Amino acid sequence: MSGIEILIVVGVVGYIIFRQLQGEFLRGKRTVLLPLILTIIGFSDLRSSHGPHLQTVDIVCIAIGCAGSALIGFGFGGMMRLAARDGYLWARLPVRGLWLWLALVVWRVAAMGLALALHAHVAASTSTLLFSLGVNRLAAAAVIVLRAQSMGVQFAPEKNGSSILGGLLSSESGDRRR
Repeated sequence: MSGIEILIVVGVVGYIIFRQLQGEFLRGKRTVLLPLILTIIGFSDLRSSHGPHLQTVDIVCIAIGCAGSALIGFGFGGMMRLAARDGYLWARLPVRGLWLWLALVVWRVAAMGLALALHAHVAASTSTLLFSLGVNRLAAAAVIVLRAQSMGVQFAPEKNGSSILGGLLSSESGDRRR
């Protein structure tokens, strides 16, 4: 991963943090589809650039790193304050949620350090950052979707008026604006 790619990741994370602290209506594409795409891109990039060089120790270290990132993502999803505003899902990360971002950074550094100590050079490289960030965001999205579903609140419609998740979160009566 080049210096420019690292700056892009830092910029994306900074933007995510800003939006989370500010609070916003949640749309399905941004909440679910973008983390899925990020995970796929991260995995594809990792596989295409290092696939033939991946050793078993690399795979194990990447799996451990992603497991920790997912656990922190579950924490994000649980900590997110969800509410129905104008009948749609609105979310805001409390300021104490910044501790989870710090935990994610510390975890990534620890996972990369462990990989380096085990001579898992691919897992120790920065090329795992996009993949683990995508896994983290997907885990948070999974918890948010489940919580929104239990609340019976719909994701906000996309800018074109469509809904990426269809009727997944609709209430039993079919009333989309609770």
